[in-house]
This record gives sequence, C-alpha cells and structure tokens, in this order.
Amino acid sequence: MKLLVAICVMLSLTTALPQRRVSLKPDQQVAEDQQPAEQNYQNYQPQQQDYRQQPQEYRQAKPIDDFRPKVQLETTTFIPIIRFDKEQGTDGSYKTAYETGNNIQAEESGYLRAVDDTHDALVQSGSYSYTAPDGQVITVEYTADEFGFRVKGDHIPTPPPVSPEIQKGLDLIYAGIKANEERAALEAKNNPEAARANEEKAALDYKGQYYQQ
Repeated sequence: MKLLVAICVMLSLTTALPQRRVSLKPDQQVAEDQQPAEQNYQNYQPQQQDYRQQPQEYRQAKPIDDFRPKVQLETTTFIPIIRFDKEQGTDGSYKTAYETGNNIQAEESGYLRAVDDTHDALVQSGSYSYTAPDGQVITVEYTADEFGFRVKGDHIPTPPPVSPEIQKGLDLIYAGIKANEERAALEAKNNPEAARANEEKAALDYKGQYYQQ
C-alpha cells in the first residue's frame, strides 16, 4: 500500500513540472553570435603568427656597427738580454749587473750599514749607461744611503759658480754659527743649569711658544 502511494506521488510531481523541448539545433541568436566570434578567431591567427616571426626578422637585420676605436699595435725590434748576473749574500748584501743588445749596461751593489744601535741603512751604489737618440753615450753614477740619493753625470746640469761677494757672506754666516756652537758648548761646561735653561727656551722658540724673561 505504501509503495503504491509513493508511486502515485511521483507521477503527480512529474506531470506538474513544465515540459521543455530539447532541440539538437542551436537557436538563431546563438548561431548569429558564433559567426563573428569564429571570424575574429580566424583573423587573429595570422596576426599571432606574424608576431612570432618578428624576432626572426629582427635577427636577420643589419648588424650594429662597432664604433669602438680601433687600436693598432706597432711591433718593435726584439732586444735580447746579453748578460745578467746577480749575487745575493746571507747578510743582506748583493751585486747585480746586466747588458742588453741595444748597448744598455747597468750594475748595482748594496749592503747593510748600522746607523745606530737599533737601525740599519741599506747603502746602494751603481751606474748605468745608454745611447741617446743623438748618439751620445749617457752614463749615470748614483749612491743611496741614510743621507739620501746622490747622482753624478756629465749630462746633468750644474748650477753656476757662486760669486766672491756671495761666498764671503756665506763664510761669515758659517763662522757665526760655529762661534755660537763653541760658546754654547763652553757655557754648558761651566754652567750646566744656565745651558739647560737656554735649551728649554730654544725649544719653546722652535714651537712658537712664549716664556717669561
């Protein structure tokens, strides 16, 4: 009985729902909208293909000119080393000499010399010679130590000689400096306290400071 009632209810609901007609053909409006869409898609395909081919056309374009400056290297004649000698001592001394194929000769020696109890100076001396463009052979002799670098050579300009008047004035200045040094040494021997006070005043004068007279 219950099953029969359920079947009747289902039949009644089915008849109450609106019936829809199903058609396999698309409506006229849908067909009209679909045609422009298909046409746009077909028109887009060539444009997309042309866009993808643009990088290939760009690669085949004319290469960019190189505006960087061109450097041309000029080769010169190879200069051989004819002689090279070097001696190295365990105490810091050394000797070296070399000669090239274009008439350049050089030699140098050096050693350590004690300046005081805690410092040493490297004394270097040597010479070198070469041919100038005008054909003159230039020779240079030099010495380097704790007193600086000193060089000698016939091609090096020398100052003009000092006139007798200027030399006489320089001699008087040097004599006055020597006399002051002798007087300071004598005063330091006879009166150490006064010599110490003078040294302190001289130090203040050197630093630009004032002191009481």
